[in-house]
Amino acid sequence: MDQPDIAVVGAGIIGVSCALQLARQGQRVLLIDRQAPGLGASFGNAGHLATEQVFPIADLSILRRLPRMLMDPMGPLRLDWKYLPRAVPWFTRLLLNLRAAPFQRSVAGIRTLNEASLAAWQQLLASIGRGDMLKEDGSLLMFEHEASRPALEALGLRMRQQGVAVDHWSAQAVAQAAPHLSPTIKGGLFFPRTGHFIDPYRVLVALYEAARGAGVQFTKAQVRGGRLGSEGVTLHSELGEVRARRVLIACGAHSAPLVKTLTGQAVPLDTERGYHLMLPGEQQRLPFAVTSLERRFIMTPMSDGLRLAGTVEFAGLDAPPSMQRAWQLHRLSKGLFRQDLDAEGATPWMGFRPSLPDSLPVIDRVGDGRVLLAFGHQHLGLTQAAVTAQWVGGLVMGESVNPAYRLDRF
Repeated sequence: MDQPDIAVVGAGIIGVSCALQLARQGQRVLLIDRQAPGLGASFGNAGHLATEQVFPIADLSILRRLPRMLMDPMGPLRLDWKYLPRAVPWFTRLLLNLRAAPFQRSVAGIRTLNEASLAAWQQLLASIGRGDMLKEDGSLLMFEHEASRPALEALGLRMRQQGVAVDHWSAQAVAQAAPHLSPTIKGGLFFPRTGHFIDPYRVLVALYEAARGAGVQFTKAQVRGGRLGSEGVTLHSELGEVRARRVLIACGAHSAPLVKTLTGQAVPLDTERGYHLMLPGEQQRLPFAVTSLERRFIMTPMSDGLRLAGTVEFAGLDAPPSMQRAWQLHRLSKGLFRQDLDAEGATPWMGFRPSLPDSLPVIDRVGDGRVLLAFGHQHLGLTQAAVTAQWVGGLVMGESVNPAYRLDRF
């Protein structure tokens, strides 16, 4: 390829979706990642099209939970003691964003993206002939204890106030729709305008193949820095320099250093380390994604089995994974089914969710248009990937930037 119009740094679901969108708009696109497309956080996400999740990643209850976060290595939300000094500035910003006005701005920003996400995914998958990869069958948030009912009902009310489609299900409705679940389940909230992907990695591979067909080229290299020039952008990698008219930074939790180098802007990006456990013998247990209110994890049926996911750990990008947290997900599932899940042949995994303290991504155009940004989607990278690609395509065409997602809000 001659000098590309746009070098996309990051071959996860955001980067690949954007690369395909930009190539279809006539741009010459080079996709760059230190590993093969889809092997980062996009490989192991929960697979849930989470359009119902319109609230930030934390609320004021995190203050009550902080001692347990520090003391319980197997809890659903863990903060590594050794990482605490580096995490304090990020958590401070998070707490400041829990004040009424910034919290509502975050809700509005998440809702804007999520409301457009389902239609964007329908359009994107239809365009590559793979609409079958998304099951638009809703999802369930269930509860087990009567003491949890007021909290569940309050959550349902808050969601309806935000325009989320939600139905209250009785224990009988749950049993009818998901008969393998335990009869002790009291009921739940059903979200009809959600769904799940049969295999998130295969979705990304299908999009990547479509992008290649549209002319996107891929280079396996780690981008270590770069500089802006009058003619565009020069990126530094171990394979040498890469020159392009523009760059799109879409490398998830690894985006901050390159953003700092090219824009001078320090961005408070951290990672929520997420774990999953894939159970290959459990394809038939659930008809749709089910989340436990009390146990705080999700179970998503996929073509290759049942994926248990949802645990969160703050320990940075460098600490080795603690795979006991993945296996803990199987222990959490005990008692939720009439017969316990089969863990034979199960495989654990850990990945990095890129999170900003206001729970909103950066989707922006800076550096006189030479630097495009699309990162920081926290738990919602898969959900918001297709609409983000549409927006990035608009930015290249000169459309205005939505202030809620600007880099300079920090």
